[in-house]
Amino acid sequence: MKGKARQTAGGSGAREQRLAIGALLGGALIWGVIWYPYRLLRDAGVDGIASSTLTYGVAFVLGRLVFRRSLLAWAPSWTLLWLALAAAACNLGYVLATLSGEVVRVLLLFYLAPLWTVLLSRLLLGERLGRAGAGVVALSLLGAATMLWEPQAGLPAAPDHADWLGLIAGFSFALFNVLSRRAGHLSIESKAMAAFAGVAITGTLLLLVGVGSLRLPAAPSLWLLVAGLGCVLVVANVIVQFGLVRVAANRAVVIMLTEIGFAAVAAWLLAGEALAPRDWVGGALIVAASLFSARMDERPAGCRFDREG
Repeated sequence: MKGKARQTAGGSGAREQRLAIGALLGGALIWGVIWYPYRLLRDAGVDGIASSTLTYGVAFVLGRLVFRRSLLAWAPSWTLLWLALAAAACNLGYVLATLSGEVVRVLLLFYLAPLWTVLLSRLLLGERLGRAGAGVVALSLLGAATMLWEPQAGLPAAPDHADWLGLIAGFSFALFNVLSRRAGHLSIESKAMAAFAGVAITGTLLLLVGVGSLRLPAAPSLWLLVAGLGCVLVVANVIVQFGLVRVAANRAVVIMLTEIGFAAVAAWLLAGEALAPRDWVGGALIVAASLFSARMDERPAGCRFDREG
């Protein structure tokens, strides 16, 4: 009986692992193609700030319903405010970058986040850099320099508008993760709601001061797309968190890096975009830095690299 019970428990654990891995792959797929609906809204006259504000506003309302039990003890705090601001810069920057630049190039620059995570962990959490951290920094910088290299000048070129937005989004993503680790007393649901609120409120303020266009969707089908995107944002957060708490951090990072592959295929099929060989070489170095960063998670003082919100 005991052997049978152990076998049943093992089978249940294996199923849960498969579900968790499937959840992470599903999250990577969503994040890898989510730029396309925003481009559809842009082509219909709704700019990136307005569409982000609307979709994250929908996500916040739905999140209040989905997470209502977990938010009973929720209370505003300075920590949540900083998390909200970091999430706003991350998500607004990512959407605006993928609307104006090459999707995979933006995403690869976004994945310089391990570089920023190592540096911010040293600054805000007092973690030692160490050889592993130095390796992440070196690989990330080499990858970025390769992607931005200008042959005529013999130097890395100054990033263009979309590149800057991708870099800012990646830095803000790393800042959100480091702040999230520092705020271990807060629930995942509270952090997710802070992220949704941060994007919606920041976007609204930007629109009110004249940054971006206040034009709203004109057709019912566009409003359905906005509502659908809001639902997808909540679902993505739930399934990714389900996977992250059940899969080892170093393994989760490897799985989530499939987002780059999904984005590359989607950008090729849907937008006819293709990267130059130099971009792929630089991107490979950046991905290697992410994988190296994942190995650091095996140590107690490792650098965790999650996507939240």
